[in-house]
Amino acid sequence: MSSQPEPSAPARKTRVLILFGGRSGEHVISCATAGGVMRAIDRDRYEIVPVGITKAGQWVLAADEPARWEITAGNLPEVTATGGEVLLPLAVGQRGLRVLEPGEFPRELGEVDVVFPLLHGPFGEDGTLQGLLELADVPYVGAGVLASAVGMDKHFMKLVLAGQGLPIAPYTVIRPGEWDRNPAAWTETVAGLGLPVFVKPARAGSSLGITKVDDLADLPAAIDEARKHDPKVVIEAGVVGREIECAVLGGRQGERPRASLPGEIVVTDTNHDFYDFEAKYLDEAGVELSCPADLPQQLVDEVRDVAVRTFEAVGAEGLSRVDVFVTDEGQVVVNEINTMPGFTPFSMYPRMWEKSGISYPDLIDELIQLALERPTGLR
Repeated sequence: MSSQPEPSAPARKTRVLILFGGRSGEHVISCATAGGVMRAIDRDRYEIVPVGITKAGQWVLAADEPARWEITAGNLPEVTATGGEVLLPLAVGQRGLRVLEPGEFPRELGEVDVVFPLLHGPFGEDGTLQGLLELADVPYVGAGVLASAVGMDKHFMKLVLAGQGLPIAPYTVIRPGEWDRNPAAWTETVAGLGLPVFVKPARAGSSLGITKVDDLADLPAAIDEARKHDPKVVIEAGVVGREIECAVLGGRQGERPRASLPGEIVVTDTNHDFYDFEAKYLDEAGVELSCPADLPQQLVDEVRDVAVRTFEAVGAEGLSRVDVFVTDEGQVVVNEINTMPGFTPFSMYPRMWEKSGISYPDLIDELIQLALERPTGLR
């Protein structure tokens, strides 16, 4: 009687550390993004290890419960120090996680293949976390150290974009201490930009700390609001035009990045002067998000081209959302690049790709594969 071949062992699933929360003012948004990814990721291909970072910076095991991390009218999710503390080895070739429980010996959590860092803002999207992961020799989704830092800092982002010949709006930068030394001179400088202007923290996202200023008398209060989030302030001339967004996805095997169909944000609630934090996350009925944007084909092509050039200018990888203005004269002006955009199923980045032919689960898969394809270190 012939022997039957032994059944082959099932292929090991790729182990993905989903990292979220963090120390920035965008902690809640990061939690919501993580919940969306947990719900949609292909569990047949990927094993996930959810790790949250508390507002104090402690890494802890987090619940694999997508609903726990959703933003609702009665719930602004937050990572708390209730799970075991997670330690990430900082040595080449050692990707095994350890967990510390109070009063217990450290226990091994096993190795991870890739980190999906779903953190927004400082201490997550600004190159600091990316540097840590490079030291740990762990592949990760998204932009590297320099691109993350440049994309986070609106001041240096504008310098890089202008240096690459991309169109940006007039602006000025007030560094720490400069406003207090001579507010009259700075008020004159801002007046030269014309009104209205937008006063922004240089290194914050999700529209935190941004104020639209129509009267120079309101400038000091706007600067104070921005400085709650960042001692460096960027002040931009207002651009009359439509707010258009475009999602960019890295190319495989050295190919150029890919651009989605553009989308448009229209704020319909008169309580919002612009697309601020409340309009983005707490008043969905007050905005309209349309994709594809109603633009002539020539402008669609130009927006997509500018988005890819912006992605390449800062050296981004993986994913980015590029925000532009399209003026009445048909000029495309870059507002900013976001190297870790909102990534819930309802966020513009995945919605634009959905309209462009890539579903949310497939987009998650593509980003993980791009990260696994890319080595750490210089590349």
